Amino acid sequence: MEFKHSEDRQMLANTLGRYLSDHYDFQTRVQIATSDAGWSRDRWMALAELGIVGALFDDQSGGFGGSGFDIAAVFEQLGRALVVEPYLGTLMAGRVIARAAQHQDLLDQVIAGSKVLAFAHEEPRSHYDLAAVTTHAEEANGGWVVTGTKAVVPQLAAADHILVSARTQGQGVADDAVGMALLLVDKGAKGLDVRRYPLLDGGCGGDLILNATPALLIAEDGYPLIEEAVATGIVALTWEAVGIMDELLASTLEYLRTRKQFGVPIGKFQALQHRIATVALEVEQARSAAINVAAALGGERRQRERSASAAKFTVGRVGTLTAEEAIQMHGGIGMTWELPLSHFAKRLVMIGHQLGDEDHHIARYISLGRETDTRSTEP
Repeated sequence: MEFKHSEDRQMLANTLGRYLSDHYDFQTRVQIATSDAGWSRDRWMALAELGIVGALFDDQSGGFGGSGFDIAAVFEQLGRALVVEPYLGTLMAGRVIARAAQHQDLLDQVIAGSKVLAFAHEEPRSHYDLAAVTTHAEEANGGWVVTGTKAVVPQLAAADHILVSARTQGQGVADDAVGMALLLVDKGAKGLDVRRYPLLDGGCGGDLILNATPALLIAEDGYPLIEEAVATGIVALTWEAVGIMDELLASTLEYLRTRKQFGVPIGKFQALQHRIATVALEVEQARSAAINVAAALGGERRQRERSASAAKFTVGRVGTLTAEEAIQMHGGIGMTWELPLSHFAKRLVMIGHQLGDEDHHIARYISLGRETDTRSTEP
């Protein structure tokens, strides 16, 4: 069955695609990624004015979209242009704040483009486990303070406000969701340190060190919101990956048609035809998984989580295959800095590890299935 966006979403995707084609070509992307800031506030504001940030939130939050397929329409185009601006963190943190329904003034600024958010949950030893949080928060002087470390937060240095997970009951590693809160810290707050570094894909990441940092409590029972935020982030990443894989597939097909060996295009060789056909089929499998998780985002929790893990596993596997085959069929030029292909490939590698790798998500998918089976057989 052929999948098509609604007319409004397709118009949004086309508008974003045209803007990026005109104002965010590969050379511009390299200049932005290698700048001191690692992103462009001017491009961020321009895209916010087009409504791109607003498309990630529903009308009750001041936006005009917010569904899984609205996120898909945006992030597929962001993937095609390898956009490095902090959309993922703003999406994940913003959705949590929207669910808390207490900070509409901040959301309005985010949607307008004047504020940027980051979502800081993973820790140095958490290894994708959503419940492995040692950062702790406690009440002090009529408010809250947070102490701990968060690791590899995308575009952390760009954020004006950072949403942080922390335990309010006990300290040390815990393996359950009890007593996990979500708090908002300002980038310039006392006791906060950002350690910024470049990432493999050309973006920027950072570690967040908190030492009795003042914070605003967003949600005291935060684990369900963390699960939902991560599932939302997986929708975004899977569709970003689909956009990248489409670009890699198209560029490789073009190369097979034009590169000649022994007087004929190399695409005439049957072995390469079989390989590129396999890649094309696998990319469609990844697209199907991305459609499935986008559709499940607003549904029942267990189905949403299983769909998210299935999609993340599939995109990780297919992304690796697509990147490797594209590079091998291009030969030595496939990994040159000047060719966009190598940058697409590195971004796919990074997506494969963000919010859980293949091993993590296949294990989680199995675990969620057992949970379903166990509960369905209870008397």
